[in-house]
Amino acid sequence: MKGKLGFRLIFSIAFLAIFGVYCMKHFSSGWFSDDVDSWGPAGGLKPEEIQSIDMSADIAAAQNQEQEQAPEPTPEPTEEPGSGLPDVDLTSWELMLVNTENTLDASYEPPEIVKLSDSQCPVDSRIADALTAFVDAAQAEGLPVYLSSGYRAYSEQQYLYQRKIGQGYSAEEAAKIVAVPGTSEHQTGLACDITDYYHETKDSSLENTATYQWMKEHCQEFGFIVRYPNDKQDITKIIYEPWHFRYVGVEAATYIMENNLCLEEFLALYEQA
Repeated sequence: MKGKLGFRLIFSIAFLAIFGVYCMKHFSSGWFSDDVDSWGPAGGLKPEEIQSIDMSADIAAAQNQEQEQAPEPTPEPTEEPGSGLPDVDLTSWELMLVNTENTLDASYEPPEIVKLSDSQCPVDSRIADALTAFVDAAQAEGLPVYLSSGYRAYSEQQYLYQRKIGQGYSAEEAAKIVAVPGTSEHQTGLACDITDYYHETKDSSLENTATYQWMKEHCQEFGFIVRYPNDKQDITKIIYEPWHFRYVGVEAATYIMENNLCLEEFLALYEQA
């Protein structure tokens, strides 16, 4: 028994010695050699050479290729001046512009003047139906509508203007309240002063009435606009008049009211287009 144990011990020592010699040979000449073949195919690089490679050029080239392949963003469309404007005839009677720079002769009057049946208010016959429908719709809402002034002849406008000056106003101040003869829209017959029956006084407080609030909101449906808005006095040269409604046609009126414009600004858009 002891003989067998001794033999096994000697055999184990001999095997370990032979294995140790074998490992030393391979560690020193093959497994961890700096030889090129031990790191890859012929012509490969050593570890220190791989670490020293400058990859910036390849990275830049890859980025450029990616940018070239990436689709260019579609530019956002830019709205050109005048785009979206209604297709209206600027030379039509509906868009007649009357102000200090566009005056009427003393002899001008509408082609035909009619008086509305209920109020006997004189207007250009071409707006009679639209104005009647506008007033009827307001009255259907229970609003006490009152038509106080429509067409005025040049001579009547002259009388009103001179009377204002006689009240102590300067010519410049009077012109902001009562248009100088020849510059009044009333002479065209296309405008009408519409007030509340119980608030006939024509001043800015009229805007607080239910009548004005409804008519301002719905006037474009019948082709009318608030001709002299509160924030456009530097353009119109006329004070704020929440009673003066002007006919321009449904398309133009809708665009003007929805975009908070006065007639001068609306017409100027077509010059820019």
